[in-house]
Amino acid sequence: MMNGRWICRALVALFVLGATGARADTYPSRPITMVVPLPAGGPADILTRLVAEKLRGALNAQVIVENRPGGAGGLVGTESVWRAPPDGYTLLVAPQLTFSVNNLLFPRQSFDTRTFEPISVIARYPTVLLGRADLPANNTAELIAYARNNPGKINYGSQGKGQIGHLTMELVKYLGKVDMVHVPYRGSAPAINDLLSGQIDVLPDLLLATKQHIAAGKMKLLGVGASERMPAYPAVPTLAEALPGATSDTWMAVVAPPGTPAEITRALSAAVGQAVRAPDTIKRITDLEAEPLGSTQDEMRALIRQSAERWTPVIEAAKITGD
Repeated sequence: MMNGRWICRALVALFVLGATGARADTYPSRPITMVVPLPAGGPADILTRLVAEKLRGALNAQVIVENRPGGAGGLVGTESVWRAPPDGYTLLVAPQLTFSVNNLLFPRQSFDTRTFEPISVIARYPTVLLGRADLPANNTAELIAYARNNPGKINYGSQGKGQIGHLTMELVKYLGKVDMVHVPYRGSAPAINDLLSGQIDVLPDLLLATKQHIAAGKMKLLGVGASERMPAYPAVPTLAEALPGATSDTWMAVVAPPGTPAEITRALSAAVGQAVRAPDTIKRITDLEAEPLGSTQDEMRALIRQSAERWTPVIEAAKITGD
């Protein structure tokens, strides 16, 4: 039986649907808030602000970016949008795991992130595998060989339990048949600091926050999770070259609360896609070592399915939870 909250959501959605059917040309008529459930300054925040800047002109409306970090995996900000009125005025920008496997990582959460209405994937970027400067391995294959000869003696950091770095290394451990110790952190910054100081051996992370340290020789770039080698680092092999089937990336996407009318989500998807495909936006995203997408809603749904298919077996095999 439907509970009262779902009945209220359905009634609101029907009201908004009727309103947009009669006054589609008036949306938006007030400010739109794009919620980022992560701290300011990170990839999600930067990409959101790039898109918001373009949307202000495309939609002729004020677009506000609001950071609401808190909870494992940004659950505080994510839940606030899930429970927001489905009227197109509160949106969420978050990474792929939020939409594909959060139900597995946080089985006790009281809401289902798979019911968000997809709008568009802004950009995608690969996970990179980093090693401390004096690690006796220079690529993923050498890391696997070293770990096999030193079982349980290699430790790796991550941005937190159930985050993309954790899942990536569990995939590496599974495919490479090696034993490495997980050291979870609260975000990338402290993990990067400990890699720089040699407190941890390996860290899967993103180039945006680490490329300057790689250039300075303060850490090693061991491998990239993309399907092909990166043009900026042609000598660095992909993870799959050492471990066939090992790929890992992150993408940031825009969604609306469940029940948001299709007329609104279609309009927003078109506007986000146009914003991302603008030449200056493409350059700015590419400069972040990311691939601009600006996907359609159906393309985003396909990416969600692919993410779930990739990471569900890893989560289940390693019994990973973010709680």
